[in-house]
Amino acid sequence: MDDRRIDALKGALLLEKRAEAHYRAAAERADNAELRGLFAQLADDEVRHQQALNKAFRALLAGQPLEAPPTAAQETADSVLTKEVTADISAAGYEASVVFAALALEERAVAYYTQKAQDAADASERELYEWLAGWERSHAELLMALEEDLRQRVWHDQHFWPLL
Repeated sequence: MDDRRIDALKGALLLEKRAEAHYRAAAERADNAELRGLFAQLADDEVRHQQALNKAFRALLAGQPLEAPPTAAQETADSVLTKEVTADISAAGYEASVVFAALALEERAVAYYTQKAQDAADASERELYEWLAGWERSHAELLMALEEDLRQRVWHDQHFWPLL
């Protein structure tokens, strides 16, 4: 049994469980209904990642080759990020802090999966980690767009403009 591969999957599962817990808590606490939906969707995505990793873990323990998940379209709830939704988020409030922390989680996941894909023992393992990195990258891009909108709004609302 390859301890390096087992440790990599354990680390990946831990990342996914932490992200799910973060998004579930955010969905429960968010005031905005659309944002609650976004956080719930992100938590559900993390569950799908856990399922793929659990399947890979079972295969590895059984001495079977890993199977990369189907390359179905990665779905996120980016359609809910309308100007009305972001206008309801306080740039210094709870939801904004969740977005900021979530972005860090997603960026860490992308880095982890990218490294594991580079270290992969075979093509199927590499495909699994590339699939996860791609999905987490889509989450990070979504959260970056939201974070940028919030940052620009703070700059505008607080009149943080350079002196001319």
